[in-house]
Amino acid sequence: MSTRGVVYVHSSPSAVCPHVEWAISGTLGGRVDLRWTAQPAAPGQLRAECEWRAPAGTGGKLASALKAWPMLRFEVTEEPSSGVDGQRFCHAPGLGLWHARTSANGDVVVAEDRIRHLVSASRGGEPLAHELDQLLGASWDEALEPFRHAGDGAPVTWLHQVG
Repeated sequence: MSTRGVVYVHSSPSAVCPHVEWAISGTLGGRVDLRWTAQPAAPGQLRAECEWRAPAGTGGKLASALKAWPMLRFEVTEEPSSGVDGQRFCHAPGLGLWHARTSANGDVVVAEDRIRHLVSASRGGEPLAHELDQLLGASWDEALEPFRHAGDGAPVTWLHQVG
């Protein structure tokens, strides 16, 4: 089943950019040449983004390949496809990788059993609001938001899986 998504590399040192392209190329099975531009939110860093089309589950493979460089700030989205939830992956230095399932409109979907567990744990003294923030990726959104705005109007490249 084919789906599509977007890789947003919000910030990368220039020396790591070829490695990012190789990681995406290896995952998608074809050569990828990203258009790198300056990242105003982090002087000296570069940003790029690309749309992709490949089998469901490719978003996770892309995120797994990119997390090898802990200094990267990136997001990978995968749209829902027939019988498969969408996904969103975020990575920020110091926070690591965060993942959530997403609905057709991009909202984070939290499973019922996770909510029940949080409610139960909050009765034992765990702050519910903090735990919900973790599930929703609030820390990652806060860390990445300045880099998202800095990319407004940047060019997008379409990538298709080869083979």
